[in-house]
Amino acid sequence: MTHPGNQDNATGADALPRRTAVRTVTVAREHAGRRLDNFLQGEIKGAPRGLVYKLLRSGQVRVNGSRAKPDYRLAAGDTVRIPPVEDTQGPVRVPPSRVAAFEDLVCHEDARFLVVDKPAGLACHGGSGIRYGLIEIARAARPRAARLDLAHRIDRDTSGCLVLCKDVETLRAVNAAIRERSAVKHYTALLCGRLARGTHVIEADITIARDAQGERRSSVGSAGKPARTLVEGIEPAGPHSLVELRLETGRTHQIRAHARHLGHPVAGDRHYGEERCNRQLAAQGLERLFLHASHVALSTPFGAIDVRAPLPAELAAVLARLRNP
Repeated sequence: MTHPGNQDNATGADALPRRTAVRTVTVAREHAGRRLDNFLQGEIKGAPRGLVYKLLRSGQVRVNGSRAKPDYRLAAGDTVRIPPVEDTQGPVRVPPSRVAAFEDLVCHEDARFLVVDKPAGLACHGGSGIRYGLIEIARAARPRAARLDLAHRIDRDTSGCLVLCKDVETLRAVNAAIRERSAVKHYTALLCGRLARGTHVIEADITIARDAQGERRSSVGSAGKPARTLVEGIEPAGPHSLVELRLETGRTHQIRAHARHLGHPVAGDRHYGEERCNRQLAAQGLERLFLHASHVALSTPFGAIDVRAPLPAELAAVLARLRNP
């Protein structure tokens, strides 16, 4: 399997900004039960999630004439006021090289599901100066698909299994499986330092705030939302630890924040990591976050998936050097 890496990631600097008009959208039946923030993300094409939340906080978005919170669940027939926004995106043009390389990413496809092995460095979707992401590439590669939606997200710097759904019923069923914790999501990571064998359970609330650049950052704190991560399958890799992690909740940057809280941050993590460890591993050829979504499995009334993605070659090479210095 070959990955296209970071090629052709245009920034949209050639697009001329324009101001969109205020719109009032009536929620169709197929969007009933959808979160307001996710609905807006689809309606305001290319908008950074930060902008969506800013519009909600300031009261510029109205549902049935009233303010609403990001997690409000829409009902069929609701009216949503979408305010004017600055549109610098223009039409999304995915380079042909990206579309051609998409087939190499596909791990599983059927009438309901499309599972891809997302490469590190590729965002799940466009926004925040990113012209396009995995979902835009997938839609360009499947132009006849009635719809394609991300069932969940993984960090831009993380590689591995990402589930897309081809219809709204399947999307809702997958979202329900994730909420009810019946979906299995396993990650492979290299953690800095030696971790004792056995199973480590990290139960620590996660708080999300924005840094000076407006990027979301997660930290462990009692005022946050409950989060639970299992660390198991621990194997030594030189002075560090190769581990399997199982998410039982899905908070932003959960693994990275929990690993830091454990005292063994993920190798190559520029935001939550340990500078000395990262510097030492860079000398071993590690140029990215050593975090890979290796396995996803779930069952819905519309079918089941059980998909694995092998460790990318660049991570396997680092691991081999650590084990055979």
